[in-house]
Amino acid sequence: MDASEIVKDANLLFHMLDKMVEEVGEENVVQVVTDNASNYVKGGKMLEAKRPNLYWTPCVTHCIDLMLEDIGKLSKVRNALKKCIFMNGYIYGHISRVNMMRKFTNQRNLHRSTITRFATSFITLAQFHEQRNNLRKMVASQEWIESKSSKETSGKKLASYVLQVFFWRNVVYALKLSGPLVKVLRMVDGENKPPMGYIYEAMDRAKEAISKSFGMNDEHYKEAFEFIDRRWDCQLHRPLHADGYFLNPGLYYDNLKTSNEEVMTGLIDCIGRLTSNLQMQDKILDELEIYKNARGLFGIAMAIRMRKTKSPGIKFKCYSKL
Repeated sequence: MDASEIVKDANLLFHMLDKMVEEVGEENVVQVVTDNASNYVKGGKMLEAKRPNLYWTPCVTHCIDLMLEDIGKLSKVRNALKKCIFMNGYIYGHISRVNMMRKFTNQRNLHRSTITRFATSFITLAQFHEQRNNLRKMVASQEWIESKSSKETSGKKLASYVLQVFFWRNVVYALKLSGPLVKVLRMVDGENKPPMGYIYEAMDRAKEAISKSFGMNDEHYKEAFEFIDRRWDCQLHRPLHADGYFLNPGLYYDNLKTSNEEVMTGLIDCIGRLTSNLQMQDKILDELEIYKNARGLFGIAMAIRMRKTKSPGIKFKCYSKL
């Protein structure tokens, strides 16, 4: 439907979403996902208040993109991105420069469009880093020296950036902070598997990867973690993500964090919200013991093999057929 006149107003947005839930049937709705803008947040919370048996959740892709935007404001990262964007624009501004660049990069491109604005910037930054030696060869080549570009002010600036040691140091710093988040973003936006059962763990692993890349010296990533935690805690972290983690056998049976209070709180919250029937709640809690202890169908050899090879939704369908 054309919602261009609706989405700018939280009340109108709420009524639209509520009407859609009514049409589908509240009993059939677990989650409503929207953008992260303030009007969507207000509308989503109004929907949750009226519909006590479903969740409103902000878009994970948008949330991670906002994390990347925040990280892009750090001075070293901003410096690297600014120079990279300039060089990318200059090279792709004329076909002769594009052809010369491709000659030195074995026909590889520097710019790669992706799902979000800031992810595109960081992925392009990664492409520049991958081709750094080839770019150095290009600006030192006779072909470049004899070209018109080498005599232009912008061309001289590009060559100086490519040869700057501290520019590449800033690039590495930016990639250490952004790389794990871009990886999560690709997983979330991919179509290989439903991401709900992986987001909680993926964000934890992303932060661990960032910490390890800096030798656990939080002086280098403390501010970036503040950006990540602020977005995660106030926008993205929802009981459904903790619940998805708990109900993912591929993660649950291997990870000690399954006894984490945060995970269990999310699980109990989901059970209480998705069904108000006390007998059903008790039955779910009883049957969870079968899952937690890998008894019954969860303990057979075939189910154990499938923990790592099938996404949670497919696993449970297979178990139900056995």
